[in-house]
Amino acid sequence: MPKHTQNEKQFRKFRKITRLSAQLRGKAKASWTFFAAVSIHPALFIAQISGKGRGVFTNEALSADVEIELSPVVVLPGKDRPYLDQTLLHDYIFEWDPEDLKGCCMALGWVPIYNHSYASNCEYEMDYEAETITIKTVRAIAAGEELTINYNGDWNDQSPVWFEVR
Repeated sequence: MPKHTQNEKQFRKFRKITRLSAQLRGKAKASWTFFAAVSIHPALFIAQISGKGRGVFTNEALSADVEIELSPVVVLPGKDRPYLDQTLLHDYIFEWDPEDLKGCCMALGWVPIYNHSYASNCEYEMDYEAETITIKTVRAIAAGEELTINYNGDWNDQSPVWFEVR
């Protein structure tokens, strides 16, 4: 079996177990707590980008609509947001709770490392019940290509972000 097929099979199995853990968390007895584990596609790696910082890349071609990461989040209430906004973490948090407009979350895993692009090749989806963020490809991606998300939420949203895009 080719290595990429074997890796994909292992990733799908791990992702299934992770999702089951997240589903069980809500049904667990008080003495048990289930958390979603981080699952990252085995072809991904982090590399330094000159003048830009770090980014997430793939060492093999990926098809469109491939889930490449599932990560839990730490949810923070709106009352904590002013403190975060005064720190470097401000650049790595996501708006979270639709009912608490100032609520946010800190994603674990590699989610905070994906760089912004107005023409992103990935998108993210928030699962409020499971408290996870999933990253999925929106088009075919070549080996060696950087994986990006649009920080505005929709992969093709052209609204300005809070920093100068390079």
